[in-house]
Amino acid sequence: MSDSLPLQGIRVMDLTRALSGPFCTTLLGDLGAEIIKIESVKSGDSARIWPPYEGDHSLYFEAVNRGKKSIAIDFYSDEGREILKDIANNSDVIVENFRPGVLAKTGLDPVDLRKGNPDLVVQSISGFGQTGPLSQYAGLDQVIQAMSGIMSVTGSDSDNTFRVGLPIVDIVTGIFSALGVTAALAGRAQVGTGLNVATSLLESAVAISVFQGQSTLSNHTVPEPHGNDHPVIVPYGAFATKDVPIVIAVGSDKHWIKFCNLIGLPDLPEDPRYVGSGDRFTNRDVLKTDLEAALVQKPAAEWMHEIREAGIPAGPIYTYDQVFEDEQVNALEMVQTVRRENGSTLPLVRGPLSVNGRPTPVQSAPPTLGNSTEEVLEGIGYTADRIRNLASNGVIRLLDEAEARA
Repeated sequence: MSDSLPLQGIRVMDLTRALSGPFCTTLLGDLGAEIIKIESVKSGDSARIWPPYEGDHSLYFEAVNRGKKSIAIDFYSDEGREILKDIANNSDVIVENFRPGVLAKTGLDPVDLRKGNPDLVVQSISGFGQTGPLSQYAGLDQVIQAMSGIMSVTGSDSDNTFRVGLPIVDIVTGIFSALGVTAALAGRAQVGTGLNVATSLLESAVAISVFQGQSTLSNHTVPEPHGNDHPVIVPYGAFATKDVPIVIAVGSDKHWIKFCNLIGLPDLPEDPRYVGSGDRFTNRDVLKTDLEAALVQKPAAEWMHEIREAGIPAGPIYTYDQVFEDEQVNALEMVQTVRRENGSTLPLVRGPLSVNGRPTPVQSAPPTLGNSTEEVLEGIGYTADRIRNLASNGVIRLLDEAEARA
C-alpha cells in the first residue's frame, strides 16, 4: 500500500512540537511521506511528558506522532547545526512552528537553503502570524479559541461560554498546514522553485468562522451561542426522547414536512409559526417543546432508525468508548493496532483519508527519542565513525538496546 500513496518518496524535515505541527506532519506521513522528526538531544518534543499516560508512554504524544522517525540533535552546537543543514539539503519539505525569524537564526534560512536545494518547500506555523504586533508572542489553542470568537459562540448562552472540548484550533491549523505543503509540492514544477507557505493558529481560527463571521461582517450582528442547537437551522440539534437525547438535523423544507409526518405531527408545517425556515428560527424554543412532546413517546434507537430511513440525518450522542464500539466506525477501520519498539501493542486512530478505496495505513508506532538517528544520518552520507564521534561528543543521541526495550 505504501508504494501507491501519493507522497511516497517525499522527505519531510519535521521541526515541530506539541500539536499543530505534529498533526500536520502525521497527515503527510499517512499519505506516504517519510517524516524525520527533529528533536532536542536532551528532552525531545515537550509533548513526550504530557498526560494522559499508559505506563511511561505519553498518549498525547503518541496520538499525533505515528509513522515518524526521530533524530535527536544538540540544536545549539555548531556540529548540530551542520547536521540540520545537511538534513534540510536532503529534504523536500521543512515544517516548523518556531516564532517568526527563529528558523533563520538556527542556520536554516530558506533563501540560503534554496541555493543548494531550490525545490525546498518550507511550511511555517506560528501563534499569531508572520507579521503584526503579536507576531513574536506565543499563542496556544485556548488563547486563540478565546481571541478568535470561537468561545463566544460555544456554550449554553452568552453568560456561559466554553472552549471546544478538543484543541480544535491546533487540529485545523495542522490540517491547513498539510494542505499548504501538498499545494506547494504540486505547484513546484509550475512555479519553478520551492515556496514558503505559512499559517498561524489565529489565521486558522478566524478562517473557520464561516457564516458566523460573515454575519458579523455583512449584517453587523454579533452571533451568540445556542448550546447543542444549530445556530441558524431549525430544527437541528439535540432532542429528548423516551430514554436518551439524540441529534436530529432537518435541513430543508422537504425534510421538515417529512419529519413532522414521521413523528405524528402532520399539521405542524401549516402552523404559521413554523411555515418557513425563518419562522422556525424565530420560534425555535416553542418549536422544540412541541417536537419533544412527540419524541419522548419512543426510545432513541427506534427514532434513529425511522428518521434515518426517511433520509433525515440523525445520530446518538456518544462518549468516546461508545465511538470505538460503533459498527460504522469499525467498518471504516478507524483504529489500527501497531507494536511499539518494546513490543507492546498500541491501538491508534488512523488518518481520515482513503486512497483508491483503501484507508491510509498507520505506517509505524510513534518513535522513541532518537530511534532513527543512525539510520537517518547514514542515509545522507555520514560514516559510522563520524556518527560514533558525534554521539560521544553529545551532539546526537543514539538509541541503545535497553532504551528500545523500555
